[in-house]
Amino acid sequence: MSELRQDATTMEWVIIAHERAKRPHALSSEKEKVHLSSRDDSCPFCPGNEDRTPPEVMRLPIKSQNPDSQWDVRVVPNAYAALSLNGHRITRKKEGDLFRKMDGVGIHEVIIESPLHNDVISLMEVPQVQMILYAYRARYNEINSHPLVQHTLIFKNHGKGAGTSLVHPHTQITGTPIAPPYIRRKSQMATYYYDNSGKCLYCSILRSELRAKKRIVIDSDHFVVFHPFASYSAYETWILPKHHQSSFGMITDHQLNELAIVLRDTLRGLYEVLDNPAFNYMISSSPREDWQNSYYDWHLRIVPRISFIAGFEMGSGMYINTARPEDTAEVMRNHFNH
Repeated sequence: MSELRQDATTMEWVIIAHERAKRPHALSSEKEKVHLSSRDDSCPFCPGNEDRTPPEVMRLPIKSQNPDSQWDVRVVPNAYAALSLNGHRITRKKEGDLFRKMDGVGIHEVIIESPLHNDVISLMEVPQVQMILYAYRARYNEINSHPLVQHTLIFKNHGKGAGTSLVHPHTQITGTPIAPPYIRRKSQMATYYYDNSGKCLYCSILRSELRAKKRIVIDSDHFVVFHPFASYSAYETWILPKHHQSSFGMITDHQLNELAIVLRDTLRGLYEVLDNPAFNYMISSSPREDWQNSYYDWHLRIVPRISFIAGFEMGSGMYINTARPEDTAEVMRNHFNH
């Protein structure tokens, strides 16, 4: 029968309905089957179309991958930004007793991951992924240091099922004037655990997963890839540093280079097992006000979009996962071992 599992990082409950589990290829309800060329004249992110984006804030130098391009990774403000620095400093306003609002101040940028229109991280060479991660860290630290920013989020949407509007490979990064309630809740749960045990919640989760072994996918020198005990959806995957690190901005060059290999291999495995599914990934990190602490570890969370949020999820706030993480992790391990 199905079972309920509690996520220790949020205290939310998830229903694991493993009796409804399907074979991996049957789970993939949103595949990216469009065949693309390496360049699209109408794409604002393709080389030669740089004047179609706002002025860039960063670029990484050319290597030998594409002689027609003058860059390998490029960062620009989002042309349709959800937040901007044009508003007033963080001032909350009231409309009556219950309704509060504030100007949408903040930062919203796009990291263009490759000059190739049809590139995907799962199929890239490792040096290209390293450059992407170097851009992540540089922009994370720059944005997180802005006086208006309280929380910085790096997120990627791959495929229409994940909410992307442009297929050219890219990631987004936002700096918000408040720490979102979801992040605060995770921080509060981690703080509560630390106050009662003197230990980091995420370090404890990692040690427990390593002891259990059954949800581990990859165990490298500095990172562990696993499917969490209370996964919200099938094949949800976390990448967690082995050594305590509360903010993504603290990652070293050596760790970043290893993360490039781990991330590329993890995404390639999902690409091959689930037939290039749509997915989201997010890098969760401590809020700026407490970016260096003993209770929280940054982590990268990958969520393949192979199921849909329906009425039960919206009405209850609980997710139904149709595959046990122990089973999906075993599928991934077997795939890597073949």
